[in-house]
Parts: sequence; structure tokens; C-alpha cells
Amino acid sequence: MASTRDVLDILDELAQLTTLKEESPQSFKVRAYENAKQAIQADGRDITQLSTTELTKIKGIGKSTAGKIREFMDTGQVEKLEALRAEFPPPVVELSRIPGVGPKTLSLMRKELGIADLEDLKQAIADEKLRDLRGLGKKAEEKIATAIERLGLSGKDRRRPIGDALPLAQKLVAELLSHGVVERAEYCGSLRRMSETIGDVDITVASADGPAVMAIVRNQSAVHEVILSGDTKTSFLTREGMQVDVRVVAAEQFGAATLYFTGSKAHNIAMRQRALDRGLLLNEYGLLRKPEEDDEEASELEVVAALDEVSIYAALDMAFVPPVMRENTGEVEASIANELPDLVQLTHIRGDLHYHTDRSGDGRSSVEDMIAEAAGRGYEYLAITDHGEDLAMNGSSAEEMLEHREHIIEAAKAHPKMTVLWGCELNIGAKGGLDYDADFRAQFDYTVASVHSHYDQSVREQTERLVAAISDPTVNSIGHLTGRYIGRRPGIEIDVDVVLEALFQFDKALEVNGALQRLDAASDVVRKAVDRGVKLVINTDSHHTSELGRMEYGVKTAQRGWAPRELVVNTWPKKKFLNWIGHS
Repeated sequence: MASTRDVLDILDELAQLTTLKEESPQSFKVRAYENAKQAIQADGRDITQLSTTELTKIKGIGKSTAGKIREFMDTGQVEKLEALRAEFPPPVVELSRIPGVGPKTLSLMRKELGIADLEDLKQAIADEKLRDLRGLGKKAEEKIATAIERLGLSGKDRRRPIGDALPLAQKLVAELLSHGVVERAEYCGSLRRMSETIGDVDITVASADGPAVMAIVRNQSAVHEVILSGDTKTSFLTREGMQVDVRVVAAEQFGAATLYFTGSKAHNIAMRQRALDRGLLLNEYGLLRKPEEDDEEASELEVVAALDEVSIYAALDMAFVPPVMRENTGEVEASIANELPDLVQLTHIRGDLHYHTDRSGDGRSSVEDMIAEAAGRGYEYLAITDHGEDLAMNGSSAEEMLEHREHIIEAAKAHPKMTVLWGCELNIGAKGGLDYDADFRAQFDYTVASVHSHYDQSVREQTERLVAAISDPTVNSIGHLTGRYIGRRPGIEIDVDVVLEALFQFDKALEVNGALQRLDAASDVVRKAVDRGVKLVINTDSHHTSELGRMEYGVKTAQRGWAPRELVVNTWPKKKFLNWIGHS
């Protein structure tokens, strides 16, 4: 049975493909689908239970879009979407995600050069044909070539952004768990380790009836083509070409299987060696002991531990290693010595300090709703950081920001236990300049400064602009360090060590942005920041009430970088945090 999440996915795809059809993300039809999605999220009801008439009564859902929603609910597909899918198959959609390849450029490439996929595009660049297209030229061709290289699209092993893979895996696991025959289910592999890009999606299921589970898997709406089907394993491709492998194991083997299929390969090798050193075997079926040579009655290996991962680590005299840390970068040795860091946990978070409302041009929820959502999560403090004036399309003038402050003060009265700070996301200019003048910026309770433009500057220029912003006394933190969109836009290139040293010296916090398309700063940068003693702040960068769940992904990215609780400023008690930012 389809769900509200399925409807939102359909609207997402309609908006994306219509953008390519209309050659504009601002077309009326595109905005209609985006408005409908926002309306559904704000409404909160199970949209699948509403009639077409009831749907059109929701502000933001027009008659045409309501009809398409009901068409999907009644038939399992949308005729308009099927036509768009035929016109824009997955390889073409993939091209549209490359920086420099907008809808109009994509249309030209297809019509005049016959480019249908990434290999065609790379060949056209090699033959220097792209530069001859109307409106492009040599420089644009070189930028697209650089983007392909920096996004990792030039190799044979193609990987998908976590932002594409994780929602799919979560949806599949939730669907499997809704069936009584499934006892447990978990996505594994690099996805469970929170890698930024994913090869295949691996899902492990505990069940006593493998064939029944495999039948359920084959009937999933995500299945486009089944490429392997058995009683205990099914592999299929989604329409976008992502491979999903689902395996069934006995319930008593579930821990060993998830440990094995989570990896990484190097971590697994180190674990198996640890087992061998103790006369044991470790595989996907369990931690096993061979029978004594003189035990003539023993015919099978003795199971030492298999039910859960914690028991396996314990049986090997190791502290439990969280999945996100399993990369064989010192965690095995630290586990053996019981020296793993006191990692930050989701339950430690006391506030969100990068948070937008509809005061920002790209914000979609009101001040009142965003504050209420944060209060509902039990936060002790919150910084509302709408965009500054230099971000032309989304920012606010000084006068508008002052009005906004009064609005925030009034709305915060409904939640007296939570301290709500009037903040701003300042835009870092090409030379490190910031929005407004220094005196005005000093009035904000809290600021996060971020890069939103000038991505093509040299490493030196990018580093200098960041250091200039870090050194500004009105800045509290640096947001989404490189400005990347994973798999869509490579971020700026910087001298990380220089930036981290500036953050440390000026006592500013480095953000770990929990938006799946960002996860910025990346976990390897977080690890370096931890080693240097740089303060961290984990934020959601929410623009809608539905996005606060991003905090979990930010926390996992910080854990992947070995971040201890004490370095994360928004785990601090309110008084300590407010003292740090100089707020009385």
C-alpha cells in the first residue's frame, strides 16, 4: 500500500522532470508540484486517505495536482510522470545534476550533439564539441569537465550520493518491517557507516521464512528489474539504476550478519584476525569455536556469539565500535584498549544553531511553527539564522531583520523554557566580507557565516576568505564549510589545516551540517578538527519543520569523525553555551 512518503517522492520526481521539460525551475508547473509537497508536509495527515475534493481544500494543492495524487493512489502510477520518465530516462537526469549542465544546456546537448548519457558527454568534451554550443564556449566546457572529475564521475565504479541512497534504504526497511514474517531488518554496508557515496544498498533481514521475504522484496514499488532471485537473497535495480541486495538470515545469526555486511572490508579483516588470535572463527554466521580435537562427539562449530553485534565485540574482549567508525583507522586498537572517545550522541543535543524560517527566501515554515517544532524536541536554546542581505534572492535588509527580531521575541513568549536567539546566516563574500556593517552585525545574538558563491577561486583565495570571516569578531561559527552538494556540486577547495588553525585561535565553532546533500564539514575534516581541539556545532540548516530530523545525520557524521561530546558546543548546558557566545 502506498504512503504519504510515496506521494511526496512522486511529487519530487514530477518537479525534477518538469524542470527539464520546461527548461526552468521557476515554471508554473514546477512550482505547483513543490507547493503541493510543502502543503502535504505542513498538513500532517495521511494524504492517501483523502479524496480529490479534500485534497484541493488544502492550501497549495491545485485541482490538477490533486488529480495526479489520486491517480497514483488508485492506479499505482501517474500517466504524466510515465511520459516524462520516457522523455528523460535516468542517464539524462544524471547529466542534469552536473554543475554547468542546466535544463537549457542539457536540451541543447541532446538536440545538437545527441548526448544521451555521461559517456556521450565525456566523449563530446574530449572532442571539444561542447564549446561550440550556443552560449557555452571553451571556459564552460572546461568547467563541466572539472565538475565531472571532482564529483568522481570519471571512474568505472559509479557511486551514488547518500542523499539518494539513504531515503530509499529507510523506506525499504520500513516496508519490510511492516510484514509479520520479518523479525528484524537493517540496512548495512557503507550506507550504515554513513559514507558520503554508496555503491549498492545492502539490507539484512532476520526471518524464519526466506522465500516469503523474497516474495515481498520482489513486489516492492522500488523494483525496476530483478537481477538475482533466490530463497535467501534477491538483488534488484531501481529505475535510477541503483542496485539493492536483500539477504535473509536466521534470527539467531542477525548480529553476525549485520556486522559482516556492514564492513568495512579492512575492519572485518582486523576483526577476523582478532578472532583467529583467540582460536575462533568470525564470519557472517557468527563468532565460532572449533571443537576440541579429542571431542569425538562434536560435529559442528560451537556458536560463541551471533545474535547481536555487542555480544560479538564483548566476546572478543573489545568495546562496541559504532558502525560509523568501522573503517580500520584506529578504532580496533582503541576498542581493544578501551580508549574509544565519549562520542557525541543525538540525546546530547540541546539546541539547533542554524535554523531558517520563511523570513529567508528559501524558508517554508513560519517563525511560530519553527520555534514550536524546536520546543517540541525539548531544545533548551535555538538560534534563528535567516539569510543576510548579500544573498540577494533569499536575504533580508537591516530594516527587515530588525522587524524580524521583534517577531521572534513575540513568538518566543509561547515557549518560555527555551532561549530563542536572534541570529543570521551571514554570506561570506569573495574576499571574506560579510553582510551589513560591523556595528549592525554586532547586534545579533548569534551568527553562522557560510560560503554561497564564488566556487571557482583558487585554494589560496578560498582559504583567505574563510580566515577573514573566522577572524571577524561578530562571527560565532562557520557553516557548511565547503558549500558542497554531495554528488551534485563539489565544494570549494581550501587548505584545511590553515582554516582549522584559524578556528582554534579565534575560538570559533566549525559546523557539521546534517543535511544529507551537505554533511559538511565532512567526517575526515571533523577528525582533523577533533585532533586540533576545534569546537564543533551540529546543525540541521532546517528550512521547514519536516527537516529537524537531519540532526541525526549530523551527529552520525560527527561520530564518524570521532567527535567527543565536550567539543560540541550545542551539547553544553544553556548557561555555558550562552557564556561562550557572550550572551547575557
